[in-house]
Amino acid sequence: MVFGIFMAILDIQIVASSLEQIQAGLSATADEITWVQTAYLVAEVVIIPLSGWLARAFSTRILFVLSCSGFTLMSLCCVFAWNLPSMVVFRAFQGVFGGAMIPTVFAVIYTLFPRHLQPAMVIVVGMVVMIAPTAGPVLGGYLTEVSSWKTLFLVNLVPGILVCLATWKFVRVDEPNWDLLDKIDFLGIVYIVIFLGSLQYVLEEGVREQWFESREIVFFSLVAALSGFAMFYRELTIEHPIVDLWAFRNRNFAVGCTLGFVLGIGLFTLMFLMPVYLASVKGLNSLQIGQYIMVTGLFQFLSAFVAGPLAKRIDSRLMLALGLSGFAFGCWINGNLTQESGYWEFFWPQAIRGFSLMFCFLPINSLALGTLPPDEVKNASGLYNLTRNLGGAIGLALANTLMTHLNKLHYAVLREHVTPGSPQAQTLLAGLRQRLAAAGAPDPETAALKQVYGLLMREAEVMTLNTLFHTLALIFALALLLMPWVSKVSAEAAEAAAGH
Repeated sequence: MVFGIFMAILDIQIVASSLEQIQAGLSATADEITWVQTAYLVAEVVIIPLSGWLARAFSTRILFVLSCSGFTLMSLCCVFAWNLPSMVVFRAFQGVFGGAMIPTVFAVIYTLFPRHLQPAMVIVVGMVVMIAPTAGPVLGGYLTEVSSWKTLFLVNLVPGILVCLATWKFVRVDEPNWDLLDKIDFLGIVYIVIFLGSLQYVLEEGVREQWFESREIVFFSLVAALSGFAMFYRELTIEHPIVDLWAFRNRNFAVGCTLGFVLGIGLFTLMFLMPVYLASVKGLNSLQIGQYIMVTGLFQFLSAFVAGPLAKRIDSRLMLALGLSGFAFGCWINGNLTQESGYWEFFWPQAIRGFSLMFCFLPINSLALGTLPPDEVKNASGLYNLTRNLGGAIGLALANTLMTHLNKLHYAVLREHVTPGSPQAQTLLAGLRQRLAAAGAPDPETAALKQVYGLLMREAEVMTLNTLFHTLALIFALALLLMPWVSKVSAEAAEAAAGH
């Protein structure tokens, strides 16, 4: 099952790294091709909260096998996509099937394993959830380079079939509850699909469409607000809800979801910012970028051997505080880089963040899901994973918006210093003119001004990205204010709640 979710999470990033090649293959425009990713992410977010009800109705085994086989089949369909609309439809179904697998695995940790084995299983799943996005761009770039973009989907076929067969044969967690099919809240499902689908669309497309300057964004924002209100009212008042929102009455679960939301902001935003920094400022290719950002995954892997044993010896609250502080510190020093910064200046911030991740992930998971009764874990796991994904979607939307705004702001500030009265600016221009004239440039004056403009834009981008890294550091530092509401998850309490 863990291998199955590795495949599903990897697929998001592996495709993202090769959108240009897919765009050429499908004869799509730059704006149109983004729907290959948007369709997947919208569908994934919609299905995640429904996965708890589906697992109770069909059983964990049947749901996971259906999800994995559907994901594998849609991967094959993507290979044979004949135009952009067909690819978008196949990717949407792939998102539905892939999204159902992730919370199902988290639920199994807290229903199948006794308390003393749960931290080790959380580490295994946590490494997959966090390392797969790091490995995705590197693997995607490599496969596209040596073969074609269709290979990105073909690699899912054999592992997908093996996961389906192994899950069907070996997984025995629970039995189906077919009676739930007689009590399906169809209206609740419609509200959830419309609310989460509209919200994810707004967050994905808002920056590209200039937010509320676009009629589409205004329309879908209103749809999300109205359907969200209707969904909350119905799910909180109906006798057999599809998604039991009363789970948030459990303080541990509510605080765990809030911290999961913060973790989602950090993880997804950094996955976006680091490649942007390395590509646009440092001018690196996808393989070089992979060599830089793999440091986070490597240190996360190493921290698993420390965090696991430590979780049994120290207070989970102290462990969480160390994790949040370390992640904040890693982001802060990442925001002090320049265009001249080399590999090692990027190495240490990522190493600190990667090592801190398990110190966050382990206690947050235990806090959110570790003390719930087994019959509540499936529903709660869907909600918990949803909050992390929404944190990521909101973090990305804000980062994109702030990047556009701050680039203009920093450029305007820098431009004020490049004036005819500035000795430094005149010296720089004179040196560039002389060098370009010696190189045989037809118009050294214009070429020198263009180079100065490029330098200003690059430095504005460096300042912008550093500001965003510092902002992330502050968000994680502020998350420490939630510590008074974080309960210690003792082994005895969790054992009693889990019924072991």
